[in-house]
Amino acid sequence: MGKVTGFMEIDRQVAKYQPASDRIRHFREFTIPMSDAEVTKQAARCMDCGIPYCHGPTGCPVHNQIPDWNDLVYNGKWEEAIRNLHSTNNFPEFTGRVCPAPCEEACTLNLEDTPVAIKTVEQAIADKAYELGFIVPQPATVHTGKKVAIIGSGPSGMAAAQQLGRAGHEVHVYERETKPGGLLRYGIPDFKMEKNFIDRRVEQMEGENVTFHCGVNVGVDVKVEKLLSDYDAVLYCGGSETPREAGIPGVDFHGVYDAMPYLVQQNRRVGRENIDSNGWPSDPILAGGKHVVVVGGGDTASDCVGTAFRQGAVKVTQLDIRPRPPETEDKLAIWPFWATKMRTSSSQAEGAIREFQVGTLEFVGEDGVLTGVKCCQVDEKRKPIAGSEFIIKADLAFIAIGFRGPFADSLLKELDGKLTLNTDRRGSTNVVANDRDYKTSVDKLWTAGDVRRGQSLVVWAIREGRQAARAIDEALMGASVLPR
Repeated sequence: MGKVTGFMEIDRQVAKYQPASDRIRHFREFTIPMSDAEVTKQAARCMDCGIPYCHGPTGCPVHNQIPDWNDLVYNGKWEEAIRNLHSTNNFPEFTGRVCPAPCEEACTLNLEDTPVAIKTVEQAIADKAYELGFIVPQPATVHTGKKVAIIGSGPSGMAAAQQLGRAGHEVHVYERETKPGGLLRYGIPDFKMEKNFIDRRVEQMEGENVTFHCGVNVGVDVKVEKLLSDYDAVLYCGGSETPREAGIPGVDFHGVYDAMPYLVQQNRRVGRENIDSNGWPSDPILAGGKHVVVVGGGDTASDCVGTAFRQGAVKVTQLDIRPRPPETEDKLAIWPFWATKMRTSSSQAEGAIREFQVGTLEFVGEDGVLTGVKCCQVDEKRKPIAGSEFIIKADLAFIAIGFRGPFADSLLKELDGKLTLNTDRRGSTNVVANDRDYKTSVDKLWTAGDVRRGQSLVVWAIREGRQAARAIDEALMGASVLPR
């Protein structure tokens, strides 16, 4: 905890944003950092609540010891704070920027709608640690002689690689794209997280016995069987990248795209990379001067909204088939769990028109080119309401309704018939492994992250990567000192 009476004396405050009129003119981060004194005051608000739900299973998936590092920040002990934070979370500068903060929903002070600004303090600790030089390579003093290959360098793959490297194993990470980071780099826009943070972690990990092999598509450029033969263990962290099929007529019109190719292309553009590598569309997808419609109500849809505004879209409309949520939740019925309530992302606040309880009937066009999106109102069962049809003008439309599993044209294709897969009720296909040992049906092959649990949060991927690293270390050495 922080100051005993801090929660009564200090109001909640979080970092402010640049005005929307300014931030849509660039792709850089737009959060205005708080001063050390302001962060210290926010950490002081952490109360002695008895049972801190913020870092239990209802709050933080990696079990960050939030009251502990809030107290350390309040007392000015930044080095101890980052050491404590790193004991549960390898990359707090990532989660401090892109995590939706379920910990704040579970905070006792959220019963009064004034939770501790946990996410703000977490990011501040990580940024301060870099500023003061506390984040440096921590190479193992004893090497085990074991070699581990990791397929995929997203948050789960990176977390596992760092843990296994520090345990003394020789770690090789294979990444299909030209740079490490997975969807952290190519899916999340720079205005939410700039990519120099990934580069700094990669540099740190290279000093910890981790080698990155980029531009290598496992299952195509190198066979999985070769990795299983050459390494003592292989961990598959391929993510969930196949878009969920919308089943909307007219998807073949020019101007209709899945969300991820659009986001990947813009991230490549910002990173000064070619936009046409690794199978992504090579035709430029640009929203400048266009009317844009985004189908979907989640984070990916919101990222499309913010990207379109920065490219100069004339108008952006976001369609959500769900009813408009209530402005506030029933605390006594919901707390400490994540509540369904009206939330407005920074991208939506930049001028998006949001339509709720609206179904997308079809994309319409002329001469093969999109001209509009035909919609209708839907009832509580998401069934169209007769006579409520309308058309929204659109030059560009993005489908952002989620993902149904990993790409099936490489590793899964090679291991067809050997690797056990599971299809859930929403049609997502995931690799089967439990969350204790993370072993698949293929000998020497483990899996973690979205490829196992389905699309989820960065913080869940980090947790799974850490736990899978512990399981692999234990399998190779008979015991492990890595935390679960």
